[in-house]
Formats: sequence, structure tokens, C-alpha cells
Amino acid sequence: MGCVIAGGGPAGAMLALLLARSGVEVTLLEKHADFLRDFRGDTIHPSTMEVLEELGLVTEFLKLPHRKAYGASLATDDGDIRVASLRSLPTKYNYIAFVPQWDFLKLVTSAAAKHPSFRLLMESEAYDLIREGGAVRGLRYRDGSGEHEIRADLTVAADGRHSVLRERAGLVPEDLGAPMDVVWFRLPRYDTDRDDTFLRISSGRMMVAINRESYWQLAYLIRKGGYDDLVGSGIDALREPVAELLPWLADRIGQLHGYDDVSVLTVALNRLRRWHRPGFLCIGDAAHAMSPVFGVGINLAVQDAVATANLLAASLRSGAPIPESALRRLQRRRMFPTRVTQAAQRLVQNRVIDPALDRRLDPSKLPRDLTRIPLLSRILPQFIGRGVRPEHVKVRPSGPVGV
Repeated sequence: MGCVIAGGGPAGAMLALLLARSGVEVTLLEKHADFLRDFRGDTIHPSTMEVLEELGLVTEFLKLPHRKAYGASLATDDGDIRVASLRSLPTKYNYIAFVPQWDFLKLVTSAAAKHPSFRLLMESEAYDLIREGGAVRGLRYRDGSGEHEIRADLTVAADGRHSVLRERAGLVPEDLGAPMDVVWFRLPRYDTDRDDTFLRISSGRMMVAINRESYWQLAYLIRKGGYDDLVGSGIDALREPVAELLPWLADRIGQLHGYDDVSVLTVALNRLRRWHRPGFLCIGDAAHAMSPVFGVGINLAVQDAVATANLLAASLRSGAPIPESALRRLQRRRMFPTRVTQAAQRLVQNRVIDPALDRRLDPSKLPRDLTRIPLLSRILPQFIGRGVRPEHVKVRPSGPVGV
């Protein structure tokens, strides 16, 4: 068999679609019963929409319920700061589309299912690797009926930042550090509220507000490892700063009844020095966990998948062995954008988020319109919208799509 992929997130689902589309036998394992996980990243950037267009899926994608953001803004005590405008990007997708990740994953896996060489196994958790002759030859997984094996020419770990298969391969990520964790929750949205998605910053406090039409998806930033202390201080320790940052939510903050109504994201920023072993490859968060800064995690994962398919689909389709030199070439190609993106995320973490949480940053002294700074007005839209070294689909369909 050609390829087995553990993890039905953006990296795994997109790689499965691209390989199946090119005629590779591919099995995708997802340990949950569905894709419905709340508070997942769901910012689809222009680079990903361009990939969807190349796959003939962008029209269907844009039919999904979504909101368009043509720029990024920072709300302070003294008014809004314009951070970036994407309208100048040389693409018709000059905006970020906010789409629930489960809708995006359903779209991608449904497209993959039209190809006869694709198989999706839900409620199937990969837990170990099969090794023979010094190489990985597949994986072991468990489902409701017991434990099973799948043998493959290439085994891909796309099982997230806590990757089990990465651990089984003996690959350990380098921790780059993050000063914050994120508390996620939702509150009702009224028509009289502001209409956009934005970052709110004040001395000692930060949060993100995402407009979901009928409700706000809210992310309150706390000090790394500070969640237990927050819980110990009672729910008012969360309600009060949120109401102070966004006073127009004060009339509904009581609907946040307790910490059972929130989820906590332990922010990680790391990357592997080596993404592969013979017959084995890590992509997406399994290779490089991204900070939520700039919201580019999904898009880096999709870019990894496109690059992987471009480099390896022909060999997988022919049944030829995958030389480790090809895996090294893939890592070299994707390591550069990973390093640059993470360096930018660390810069924001160290120069904005860390001092803001420590009350060492005075937001009133920040420039009021970064889009008027010539260098930033050129670099930021490209960086946020299309990323570093955007990938394009080069592998072609192998034949007619099934019905």
C-alpha cells in the first residue's frame, strides 16, 4: 500500500486528498468519531484558498458559512490600531475567511472520498509504528473492534502537537517557548455589537474576539501555566477583566457560569530538528507546533501537505521505495518557512504579548496605523495572507473522479 496517515486535521486531510487524487492508495485515520472540536483554529488564509482553487474546491468552500476579514486591527483603550490590510494582495482572495474547522475538514475529506484509492477510518487511534529492516513499514491502531495493523510504503504522522507516532519514532521537538496560554469560551453576540474580529489589548490584559454572527468566540490570554491559579480564584477572576476589556459584554458575562464553560489551550511553539525516519514523516503540528499569533497554523499545515504530495506522489503511486533523501529534501523545503514564521511569532510574543501581560507595554504609545509604514505595509499583508514560500499543487489527477 502507498501511504497511511495518522490524524485527520488540516495537514493529514489535505495530504490524503492530494495523494488519492493522484492515484495513490491512502488510508487516513482519525481517532474521533467526527471533526467537531470546539475552539480549533479556523482562519483560512489566501494561500489556502489558492490551493483550494487549484483543486477545484474553492467555489464549494465559499458556499460554507464564513466571514471575511480584509485586515487586522488592534483595539486599545485609546481606540483601534490598524495593523495590516490584505486588500493590496495580488490575488482575488485578498481576505481571511473565518470558517469552522470541522466544515473545512468535511469539505476536504468529502472530496477525497470521491477517489477510489482513498479510505477514511474514524474512531481509529494510531498508537505505534511497525518497523522492519531499520525502516517504518506502517502503523498499529485500535478501534472499537480491537487492535489492527496497516502496512504502507510511507507512514505520515499528522497527529498534532502531542503526536504519539512522533514519540514512537524517537523524535523530540525543540521547545522555543511561549509566554501565554489561552482560555477559550463563547458569549452571545447582539446586532448592536461591533462587527469585526479583533485583538483587544490593555495594560496587563489581552484577548481575541472572533465574530461568529450569533455569538462571540473569545480567547483570553493568561500567563503560561496560570490556569490553575485562575480557576482557584473563582469565575469572577475571568468575568471581571473580560467585562473591563469589552464593556458591551458586561450585560451577558453572567452567562459564563463557571470553568466548565471554558476550554484552555496550552500554547506551544516548537519544531523538530529532524522530521523523518526511513519510511516515516512528520508534518503539520507534529513537525512544528505554531503559536496562535497571526493565526497561520492551518495554512502552514496545508502548505506542508501540498509540498509532500508534490515531492512524493509519483514514487508512492509507482510503488518505488521512498528514499530518505527525498524526505530530507522535503524537510529542507518546509523548514525555511517554518523558521521564518516562528521567528515572527516569537518576536510578537517577546515584544508585545509578554510585556503586555507584565504591564511593561503601554498600548497608547504604539503607532496608530501600521499600514502607513511603507515597509510594513508591503511585508505584513504578504506574510499574513500568503506566508513564506507558498506552495502550489503540481501533482495531477490520475483519472476520472468517482461519483
